[in-house]
Amino acid sequence: MVRTYLLLAWTWTRAAAAYPLSFALMCVMSAVVAGLDVVVILIIFANTTSLAGFSREEVLFLYGAATLAFTVADTFCGNLDRISQHIKAGTLDTMLIRPAGPWIQVATDRFMPARLGRIVQAVAVLAYALTALDLPWQRLWMLPVMIATGLVIFAALWTLGGAAQFVLVDAPEVTNAFTYGSGQLSQYPFSVYGRDLVRGVTYVLPLAFVNWQPGLYVLGRADPFGTPEFMRFLGPVAALLLALLAAAAWRRGLRHYRSTGS
Repeated sequence: MVRTYLLLAWTWTRAAAAYPLSFALMCVMSAVVAGLDVVVILIIFANTTSLAGFSREEVLFLYGAATLAFTVADTFCGNLDRISQHIKAGTLDTMLIRPAGPWIQVATDRFMPARLGRIVQAVAVLAYALTALDLPWQRLWMLPVMIATGLVIFAALWTLGGAAQFVLVDAPEVTNAFTYGSGQLSQYPFSVYGRDLVRGVTYVLPLAFVNWQPGLYVLGRADPFGTPEFMRFLGPVAALLLALLAAAAWRRGLRHYRSTGS
């Protein structure tokens, strides 16, 4: 499955690299556009010393961790939000009779390697924040765990969004609100949001496990909402449960699908 995905993605990457100047410019522009989010954070801290009790470097740490997970998921799974186009065009029928799974084919269709510029930008911000904070190394084992957890959670959200489009064929914007909206929501400390919203993204849609709960552990901070400390370590469990739900929804969506006859 992984080999098939990489082969299909490499095909689109080679096609994009055939025009090296255009490819390089697209990567640079992707990083620049993503950098505007950092500019917003810097503007905020140009007028204050803390945001909901968090310093600039702590906010950049939370931003970098969440954005890295989100951009990797967007690069490799973001095209799932285009499945409604395949349904309406009838090209999904072709995908269903190929030996590769339809999830892989939809995810790699028109794969955009230029999004790698956004990944580089997220890595740079996270590296800066880690250097500036000088965190104790005993807690840094959580960093790869939280990034992997965030990646699985965002990939599951895109899969759920794709599954929903088997029913809501003409409403891809609805699913985008959950995918890209979740990415935007997780860029800031959750202490800037209301208590009810934070409960919802902790116990219903587990966005708090992307960077908030594990990030509090890495930073050595107490949860301002009083969430028990063991919740810091439940990210992989939450990601697994959401992934299983997304896989079941995707399979159900495929069973719900009826061929266009084309």
